[in-house]
Amino acid sequence: MDKYKKLASNTIIFAIGTFSSKLLTVLLTAFYTRVMADGDFGGATLIQNAVNILVPIVTLAVDSGALRFAIDKSSDKKGVFTTGLVTDFLGFAAFCLFAPIVANITINDFNMGQYALVLYLMLLGSSLRQLCQQFVRGLGYVKIYTIDGVLATATSAVATFLYLGAFRLGINGFILAIFTSDMLSVLFLFFAVKLWRYIDFKHGLKKTTVIPMLKYCIPLIPTVILWWIMNVSDQYMVTYYNGVALSGLYTAAYKIPNFVIIFSAIFINAWQLSAVDEYNNSGNSKFFSNIFKVYSGALFAAGALLITFSRIITDFYLGKEYYESWHYVPVLVIATFFSCLVNFYASVYMAKKKSMLSMLTAAAGAVVNIVLNFILIPRIGAYGAAIATAVSFVVVFVIRAINTKQFVNIKIEWFTFISSAILLLSSAVVMMLETAGKWQSFAISSALTLLVIIINFRSVTDIIKLLLDKFVKKSGKKA
Repeated sequence: MDKYKKLASNTIIFAIGTFSSKLLTVLLTAFYTRVMADGDFGGATLIQNAVNILVPIVTLAVDSGALRFAIDKSSDKKGVFTTGLVTDFLGFAAFCLFAPIVANITINDFNMGQYALVLYLMLLGSSLRQLCQQFVRGLGYVKIYTIDGVLATATSAVATFLYLGAFRLGINGFILAIFTSDMLSVLFLFFAVKLWRYIDFKHGLKKTTVIPMLKYCIPLIPTVILWWIMNVSDQYMVTYYNGVALSGLYTAAYKIPNFVIIFSAIFINAWQLSAVDEYNNSGNSKFFSNIFKVYSGALFAAGALLITFSRIITDFYLGKEYYESWHYVPVLVIATFFSCLVNFYASVYMAKKKSMLSMLTAAAGAVVNIVLNFILIPRIGAYGAAIATAVSFVVVFVIRAINTKQFVNIKIEWFTFISSAILLLSSAVVMMLETAGKWQSFAISSALTLLVIIINFRSVTDIIKLLLDKFVKKSGKKA
């Protein structure tokens, strides 16, 4: 299959599962903000973010290794999955020793320690699900991976409405719903792919598999921590300086850029497989460059639209209680846009197995983020957190764009890119400051958005044609 068509095919398949999952996140956020007080929503998100950062630390980021090594056709699949399972369980057992410390954690006015039990349950469920998911994806079972995404969406929705809507369990219900969905997902993947075939505790743990996997995974641990610093540490700092209520508003504002992340996550899942497959082939520079042009163009258009309609979307999506969070959305959209570009370049490090470079480039952004957070948050609150996050991702993007040229020369059409970036930033400033008035600012931002779309029109239409061409041909064959 042609490499472009293969990428399009995988994108469509992943879109079904990923879109349903991300769409559920969007819908459930509207539900959360209506059944949970701002303090509870902020607290639940703090626990969720804590688990997200603990998973790669406790499991040594072994799920990433399971994905990368499962893709290699010559790898020992039993060794890969067995190494992953053993690492997961040993890491969880070791973290249980810290239970007395976890039980006494308090952040400002939020007592996280009282939710230690559900935190541990979520940690276990998330660890196992991520390992199984990534291993299955690496094996090439993209359709089963997609079906799992759809089923997980359904079970998560049912559990959420049951625990939060019917039983009114608050923060505990929020976490238990995620745990329930994760464990049901693990069961489905085990039986759908017969994962027990890849478990061999007696012969599976070989040095030729364990050492290369850990060598690849361990540098990813600080990398994930650094990403956590750039993505969610600002929420903890806003909580510390301004309280959990404002933190809840800031967290809610972060949900709006999820619309960009939905598009990005769908594509990146498919792109990682293509990047590894095509990395060693001739003409990889042209392939990577063409895909980057289409990807960035579509992101520019999506980001510009979100900024322009940030007020309207926030009002409709989050409700009156969280309406004021829209002020932070424009800058967070820019931050999310560059984070998506950073993830694109991460595929180069993944293909080359250069996890150390991934860590070092992320470290640069984390340093910038921390410094700016300490400078800006005490002075301008959540605005400072949003600005710090955006600047740090821009820094990492620039570094990676330069650094990855030694592996793949990804050519960027700088005139188009810089022009679009300036227009995107201008639109964000116009919406945030509203110096021309509410509706006048909306009109100006709309005009700027139209210019962004015009500049990137070819890129956007290219990706639509590619996907439609694949879809139409597939439908034609069935007929």
